[in-house]
Amino acid sequence: MIDFHVHQPSAGGSSARYDTRPYSAADYVAAMDELGVELSVVFTLDGLWKPSPAANDALAAWVADVPDRLVALGTVDPRGADAAAETERCLTDLGMAGMKFHPWIQAFCPHEGCMDPVAEVAAAHGKPMLFHDGTPPYSTPLQIAALARRHPGAPVVLGHGGLHDHWREAIAAVNATPNLWACLCGTPNVGMRAIAARCPADRLLFGTDAGLGSGPRQAFAAERIRELLVLPIAEELRQAIVSDNPRRLLRLPLEVGR
Repeated sequence: MIDFHVHQPSAGGSSARYDTRPYSAADYVAAMDELGVELSVVFTLDGLWKPSPAANDALAAWVADVPDRLVALGTVDPRGADAAAETERCLTDLGMAGMKFHPWIQAFCPHEGCMDPVAEVAAAHGKPMLFHDGTPPYSTPLQIAALARRHPGAPVVLGHGGLHDHWREAIAAVNATPNLWACLCGTPNVGMRAIAARCPADRLLFGTDAGLGSGPRQAFAAERIRELLVLPIAEELRQAIVSDNPRRLLRLPLEVGR
């Protein structure tokens, strides 16, 4: 199983915005082993609140401790003068697998022209951009889909499949946008069933949103995995969601882990 939505734990301290404490990548991989997760796609938590090259460097160093089990997505402030250059650095010098954005926290709208230079870099490398979605006013699926349609060469991922209020919109957005993917992560059961039934089977992913708890073993992550494993869908589709699709998006061999 590939978990496509994991956060590096916050560094903590007085500025921490989540009840977390630092833990090592090795400790998190031990928790992954208990959950049956082979590979996790990880992005910064602190760097979403304050994007910086230092946050990307810290993430790259964290996943580098267990490079066969963890891959990273960087982030930038798209309004920053160095946004495109830092995106290029993340995808080349730091070897990251893509980029992560949280318009609600980072206070920008996907419609803004500042996203276009960043998306052009991602498209040039064929690397995905994963967005927090399901939280208005800046993170609705159709807003993100509009960006994806402007940059058809860049795979774009709805990081939460619309969450509780926008999963119907996520279905419409994915069906109307060939380069838009949906990650089932925090999506309610009824939404997951509808997305699985109505969206292209080859553009669905799964994630737990792990990394928001106080330690590497987080009960909500285990519960989200259980919800997916008991979801009433064909086993071929479940295999595509948890393995084949993310491998294709990350350009990993399909036969690995079968």
